[in-house]
Amino acid sequence: MLDTVLLNMRIRGRIAACGMISRYNLDKPEGLRNLMSIIGKRVHVEGFVTGDFYHLYPKFLELIIPYIKQDEIVYVEDVGEGLESGPTSLIGLFTGRNVGKQLVVVTHE
Repeated sequence: MLDTVLLNMRIRGRIAACGMISRYNLDKPEGLRNLMSIIGKRVHVEGFVTGDFYHLYPKFLELIIPYIKQDEIVYVEDVGEGLESGPTSLIGLFTGRNVGKQLVVVTHE
């Protein structure tokens, strides 16, 4: 998908890259085309990890919780039921099968 995105970027556009779990275990890493678009359009590409911003988490919660309570922001959970669904749920993370936050409910107690 990034190949197509690069062709459609605005001049001086920005791309933030984070979380590529479906790529971690590829036998053959996939290449990227259309890299000349980065130069021609002066696109800025930057990777980040969430730990870089962990110090801002309390402030984020203070800001976001009211929106969640008012249903103005809705988050999606992909819930597997029972411990036996654990392996399938984990594999789903690496294959891109799940949507949203992956959870496995072991017990409802």
